Amino acid sequence: MNRLVLRWVPTALATAVIASVAIAVPVAANAAVDLPAKTPQQVLELVGQSSVKDFSGTVEQSSKLGLPALPMTGTGANSSASSALSVLAGSYTARVYVDGATRTRFQIMDKLAERDVVKNGSDVWLYDSSAKTATHSTLPASTHDGSVPTPGTEQTPAQLAQRFLAAADSTTKVTVGADTRVAGRTAYDLILAPRASDTLISSVSIAVDSETGLPLSVGLFARGQHDPAFSLAFSSLSLQTPAANLFDFTPPAGVTVKQQTVPQSDLKKPTGSAPQHTVVGTGWDAVLVLPASTEITTLTSSPLFSELTNSVTGGRVLHTALVNVFFASDGRVLAGSVSPERLEAVASSR
Repeated sequence: MNRLVLRWVPTALATAVIASVAIAVPVAANAAVDLPAKTPQQVLELVGQSSVKDFSGTVEQSSKLGLPALPMTGTGANSSASSALSVLAGSYTARVYVDGATRTRFQIMDKLAERDVVKNGSDVWLYDSSAKTATHSTLPASTHDGSVPTPGTEQTPAQLAQRFLAAADSTTKVTVGADTRVAGRTAYDLILAPRASDTLISSVSIAVDSETGLPLSVGLFARGQHDPAFSLAFSSLSLQTPAANLFDFTPPAGVTVKQQTVPQSDLKKPTGSAPQHTVVGTGWDAVLVLPASTEITTLTSSPLFSELTNSVTGGRVLHTALVNVFFASDGRVLAGSVSPERLEAVASSR
């Protein structure tokens, strides 16, 4: 399971932190909810049988990872590291529109600005109103069916839930918690918990719509914390097909447009430029090991690096409620939902 969690820490860091932190749930408890009892297997079957293809709604993300405040001005304020970590450390509200596998729109509303990812068949637009830029990509015909993910398509609770459910194995205990309500809809609370005791993660909670089987929220909880360390959930949801014109995008006047064609061969390559890695152990307490590389050197030379990490024997550690990342003095990076001591031990043994 932790290989899924470790798949997401920036170039070097993104293979581990971003994913494990991108998944926690505000399961809105409601004492009035009293659904017919279901076993974990029955709730899993409910998810598997879900046929919801069209919907729209508002998605809210919030995180309590324990990261230090990031600079808003001055050196490092506009760095890629600052941008990536601000997504993890902050909150946002977004509108999501989905019409089957071929048309999606994901719209984050910032203060006095917006960011959009719009896919309409072969056309994909990335728009940032604050930067006044838009990138238009054309996908090969063979990808129109949604077999290749496009940016924004994994920003819903349903997409994230499917990743966790697909990764669940014998190291995971699956139970059903108290009935709940999310976005005004009744739901079963499917709980995935690690059997290992030496992981930072307490559980992943998935609210499953009792009528359709659509995951409504997904959450990751850290040990010793009552509130989710990271949450992504619908606050409103409509199962009606969104209007077709929502997927039409025309850049506003004054926006700089970049045209880009995505070759078929590029779609088969893993995203990102992270170096080859190895995984020590299995399950929730696995440790990702990245060799020294120029990407890691670039990351550690960021002005923010010393502010975000603490000095330890043999290197420095970035600590969050869900993932620790150990930057060894020899240039290697080790990451996992385990203690810094476990990372240091793995580093010294290899």
